[in-house]
Amino acid sequence: MGGSYEEKALGLANAELYIDPAVEKRVRNKIDRVLVPLVMGLYLVAFLDRSNIGNAETAGMSRDLGFDDPHYQWLLTIFYIPYIVFEWAALMWKAVPPTAVVWATCCVLVWGLASTLQAAAFNWSGLMACRFFLAMAEAGYGPGVPYLLSFFYKRHELGFRCGIFLSAAPLATTFAGALAYGITSGHPAHIANWRLLFIVEGVPSVLLALVAYYRMPDSADTASFLTEEERRVAKIRAIQQTGSEGAKRIGRPNFKDVFMSLKDIKTWIPPLMYFSCNVSFSSLPVFLPTILQNMGFTAINAQGLSAPPYFLSFMVCILTTWIADKTRQRGLMIIGLSLVAGVGYILLLACKSVAVRYFGVFLAAAGVFPAISNILPWTINNQGTDSKRGAGIALLNIIGQCGPLLGTRMFPAHDAPYYIMGMGVCAAFMFFNALLALVLRTYLVWENRKFEKNDEAARQAGTEPTMGSVGLENEGYGFRNFL
Repeated sequence: MGGSYEEKALGLANAELYIDPAVEKRVRNKIDRVLVPLVMGLYLVAFLDRSNIGNAETAGMSRDLGFDDPHYQWLLTIFYIPYIVFEWAALMWKAVPPTAVVWATCCVLVWGLASTLQAAAFNWSGLMACRFFLAMAEAGYGPGVPYLLSFFYKRHELGFRCGIFLSAAPLATTFAGALAYGITSGHPAHIANWRLLFIVEGVPSVLLALVAYYRMPDSADTASFLTEEERRVAKIRAIQQTGSEGAKRIGRPNFKDVFMSLKDIKTWIPPLMYFSCNVSFSSLPVFLPTILQNMGFTAINAQGLSAPPYFLSFMVCILTTWIADKTRQRGLMIIGLSLVAGVGYILLLACKSVAVRYFGVFLAAAGVFPAISNILPWTINNQGTDSKRGAGIALLNIIGQCGPLLGTRMFPAHDAPYYIMGMGVCAAFMFFNALLALVLRTYLVWENRKFEKNDEAARQAGTEPTMGSVGLENEGYGFRNFL
């Protein structure tokens, strides 16, 4: 019998759960036009707000406030301590209705205020406090968005949308340097350039909190931008996914499922992969202008030359997540991307030619960011219930976000211009990430064979479940891991 595992199982569905493909496509496209640009735009400004500290440093922040390189390193590191401690907040998208509306608004407002108030800091301690609250608020937003998207999209639709969302990071970095240069190149009489940078890039986040309040939906079947008929279709899609309407999926997590997920090896390997990528991911945006300067470029040229590698990364993020959704082969994609990034760091480490090292920057950026864009949906794809998906995302971020604690300490100023230690560590972790992806994919292949045997036994016994009892996103008949 041809078709995917889901299509075979869908043959068991009640006629009431049938959706005309053209109508379903129209509803999905409408969600794409509203939700995806919203979460992507908010993540873009969040990434600008967290990473503009590097541009502020180039504009003379530490000189004006009188602190040295070790203190600057701590400004980078302090962001990730509350970001790790408050990772549990990713589950708040589910736990406290009306979740998305209130939660997203509060997160955006707090990080916007914290980012803007950095302009008012007159010492290192003030900046540290602002960075702490900036991270605390961002921890409640970005890590939980892929989980939120799983309430709107089916498994084979999710990765591409996560890729678009996460591509905001390299896209932001593409123009962050030029934007920062435009803001800090003047000489205002009454305010330092770096203070103006924090104000100009922080205020939009505060304003976007209002947009989040009025536009962010909790689930597709309660979305105000859908008509009554479109919400009915969304409800059926949710039932096809999990056996429950989207609105009924909001509420207290099932702690039995959470405990079961913590006993599953496929819950633990992705966090180690995310940790490995984040060692490299966290350091690249804040140190790349400095690395390019140490290749011999001026500060202005370094800001400009950092844009093309990130634009390539932005395109690769979207392309690879789309291909992985279509082929359901996310592991092979991550392996390839990780090897590309590792080679890029090796070139930065070992070569003295400026052209070759700049090519290495392209490889590193085109590997690291897209690898992360595939790891997050891979985690959600292979967890069998909403609560397991939430636990998987929470664990992914708690462990994975420890990577920047190491990554942001690997490029001390005295290691310039080649930063041998930092480049070597990043290369090693990217190769390790490829190995972890291979191990996880091998395990998932074995588990899929076990699922097939269980389904065959159910067919032989005539005990196949109906769609109304177990959705295709949940573990049960027809469920298969994405490889």
